[in-house]
Amino acid sequence: MAPSSQRFLFGGDQPWSPTNWTSSDDRVRGGSSYSTLTILPNNTVQFHGHLDITTLGGAGFAAQRTTDDLSWDLSDADGLELGIAGSDGKMYTLVLKDRLLPKRADGREQSTISWEYDFRTAGKAIVRVRWVDLRATYRGREADAEPLDLRNVKRISIMVRSFFGRQEGEFLLDIASIAAFHGDR
Repeated sequence: MAPSSQRFLFGGDQPWSPTNWTSSDDRVRGGSSYSTLTILPNNTVQFHGHLDITTLGGAGFAAQRTTDDLSWDLSDADGLELGIAGSDGKMYTLVLKDRLLPKRADGREQSTISWEYDFRTAGKAIVRVRWVDLRATYRGREADAEPLDLRNVKRISIMVRSFFGRQEGEFLLDIASIAAFHGDR
């Protein structure tokens, strides 16, 4: 086995900062879901809120994403590792983007390819996501796409969605860290 290494992007030896994160909920499409990212005293964050499926007819999502002034070169990593400190057991999604377009005239974001990985844990866990585990999507549907540009990752998001009515209501995910990893940790 090759030796492994880890570089914290958030948590661990890198403090979480509220200026690095913003909400991206279904309200941008007329929905009623909402999310908050609360920084806890132990350098952990709590992603929590309410996932509504009634307003948009079974659809719904709530997310926290990094702000547009951040980017990472992750070309030396094999993937990302999420240190989960606690969970309600709902299905969550890690989302990466390597391309952001200028906002539309009405202020909404233009859609681009997202790279997604769904995960569920009932409590404390390490969720390891290798680059090959990510699936390309466009507006929530799988899509053909060029490979993720790991030299230029422009956004990281944590999302909870309804999966068209399969989950709803209050949600809670405690995240201790997000780190790039290399090797077989």
